[in-house]
Amino acid sequence: MNRFDGKGVLVTGAASGIGEATVQRLLDEGAHVVGVDLVETDRTAERYAYRRADILDPSAISDAVAAVVAAAGRLDGVVHSAGVAGGGPIHLLPDGEWDRVIDVNLRGTFVVNRAALSQMLLQDRVDGERGAIVNLSSIEGLEGTAGGSSYNASKGGVVLLTKNAAIDYGPSGIRVNAICPGFIETPLFDSVVGMPGMEGPREGLRYEHKLRRFGRAAEVAAVAAFLISADASFVSGQALAVDGGYLAGRDHHVTDLIGLGGP
Repeated sequence: MNRFDGKGVLVTGAASGIGEATVQRLLDEGAHVVGVDLVETDRTAERYAYRRADILDPSAISDAVAAVVAAAGRLDGVVHSAGVAGGGPIHLLPDGEWDRVIDVNLRGTFVVNRAALSQMLLQDRVDGERGAIVNLSSIEGLEGTAGGSSYNASKGGVVLLTKNAAIDYGPSGIRVNAICPGFIETPLFDSVVGMPGMEGPREGLRYEHKLRRFGRAAEVAAVAAFLISADASFVSGQALAVDGGYLAGRDHHVTDLIGLGGP
């Protein structure tokens, strides 16, 4: 028996990257999944429904939650993966760019969580739980980054919103966690690190992942699936870095000097 047989899950950012990989992981494990994203997609699968919607539209997100309930009888889990990149030096950052990043990454998390929590509070407990939510933050929500400004602020806000939700709704049997990915090879990653002139910084970023590689979307999806599953029934309020050791500490090429940076 798959651990998500009969379970209903909402995934945002479902058309690409981590969201798309999460949809596939959950379908492979038996879930009924409703995916939400801004773009059109022709993907179809058994137990999968896709809705083109804006995460900043409360009614559209409420409708997506209702679609999960219609398919599975309840909303067991949410993986909120939708987000945008952005940032720049603070003194050069236009109001509109700040607002765009904060709105999508932070207010979008609020809108999705509000709709999910409202539904979960109506549900009976199953094995002590009413539901579980995973919000995608970033390692850049846990530390500063040159030029990060609005992006780091938005993702740091996601971490604290997650922790507050875990405090407020834990007594009701709802778990809320955040995943803080390192640099994952996705279209969003490529849109930033794949720009001309980024070859040097890209290599520096790769090196700071202690596994000496970038992550894969499927690796983050596996952690998301774990966190909304019964296997993580005592995990809540956490900001879990899935980063190949990036945040473990700085290397400064010392491992190479002491002979530990082998192929």
